[in-house]
Amino acid sequence: MHKEKDVAIVGSGLVGSLLAIFLRNQGHKVTVFDRRPDVRKVQFSGRSINLAMSNRGWKALREAGVEDEIRDLALPLDKRAMHVEGQPVYFQKYGEEGEAIYSISRGVLNRKMIDLAEAAGAEFRFEEKIWDVDMKEARLYTGESEKSVWKEYKFDLIFGADGAFSRVRHKMQRQSRFNYSQHFIDVGYKELTILANEDGSHKLDNSSFHIWPRGNFMLIAMPNLDGTFTCTLFMPFEGDISFESLKTEQQADAFFETYFPDIKDEISNLKKDFFKNPTSAMVTIKCFPWSYFDKITLVGDSAHAIVPFYGQGMNAGFEDISVLNEKIDKYGDDWEQIFEEYQTERKPNADAIAELSYRNFIEMSSKTANPLFLLRKKIEKKFAQNHPDLWIPLYSRVTFSDKAYSEALKIGDYQREIMDEVMKIPHIEETWESKEVEQKIIDLINN
Repeated sequence: MHKEKDVAIVGSGLVGSLLAIFLRNQGHKVTVFDRRPDVRKVQFSGRSINLAMSNRGWKALREAGVEDEIRDLALPLDKRAMHVEGQPVYFQKYGEEGEAIYSISRGVLNRKMIDLAEAAGAEFRFEEKIWDVDMKEARLYTGESEKSVWKEYKFDLIFGADGAFSRVRHKMQRQSRFNYSQHFIDVGYKELTILANEDGSHKLDNSSFHIWPRGNFMLIAMPNLDGTFTCTLFMPFEGDISFESLKTEQQADAFFETYFPDIKDEISNLKKDFFKNPTSAMVTIKCFPWSYFDKITLVGDSAHAIVPFYGQGMNAGFEDISVLNEKIDKYGDDWEQIFEEYQTERKPNADAIAELSYRNFIEMSSKTANPLFLLRKKIEKKFAQNHPDLWIPLYSRVTFSDKAYSEALKIGDYQREIMDEVMKIPHIEETWESKEVEQKIIDLINN
């Protein structure tokens, strides 16, 4: 049994709530602070991108003992539905039979995770803003404003789970030799909704992740249990076709009619959301170190915010907590060693999934409509089915495995070089299913 610690978690989001459950399971006293109101009592603000739970997330939830409760909130998606301009909808299976990602509403999941953490014994303090952190003494200072009277709390450990613009990390950044970078992409996103049919059923296939690739912009849609779809429009902030260029209802009408004609019956609702919901930015944040001696460490987006195009932000954050829990089991009360090994192991993997997520935006928005890219994927899939010992596709390594992200990136780069050579074969469009092409891939692997 570990020595009980008095622990503060800053941030009541998905990762903070899961961490609270794990720490309560380990016997620690847990207080969770959040500057925002309790999400169980407010409407979400239209900034959500539906979550795609995959193997890493499920593994962490299983270890926390809450997997079954979360399964009840999720819809399995075993394929992409591609809505390419001028073509009928076609489907791409994600993996082998039985492999799927799971669509979950962020708001629904966050509310449930807080309920489960409270049931485990964690205390939540909402609308309590952290203004300062004494890192040496593990003290938090909260108050109404930066100039108001502050309340002081003393803890044994503090965990920063307060997102991409973390207050805890901001304090850590003032240390000497703290490395930090942030990079905003020129593309923003806006949440939209496709309503359910009158009988509550879904208007599109509800076992698919729907994508409308349009080059510089794209629309995605993921189903919810109530028959709706949460859609996300990704588009440049400025330019000919951009959020900036759509200023009037007539312009929005023309935009949706032109580029998304197969959901034209939804345009009035999409247009309403377009002008009601905020346009949000996406950022990649990298930093190191994540920890301060045996007092403080960062988890989730506080340590490694990524763009959402691999559906791994939540999964990577949950995996942080799973790894942290392993280190607690391994080192007991030696928190400095726990934090050191946790950050050393997780940092290369966080960097790897950040790179993979950025690359996947290019793939999803433009390449998925390219016939040669689709052929490439067909060749890969056929070879993987015939030679599962020689080839596991990159997407499967990331999504349906809990092997290191850094390993997936390295092997994925190696596979990309092989496929670049294969696609140079003359008349590959006609010969892609031949034994010669199959042997070429084997030879390249062996070489």
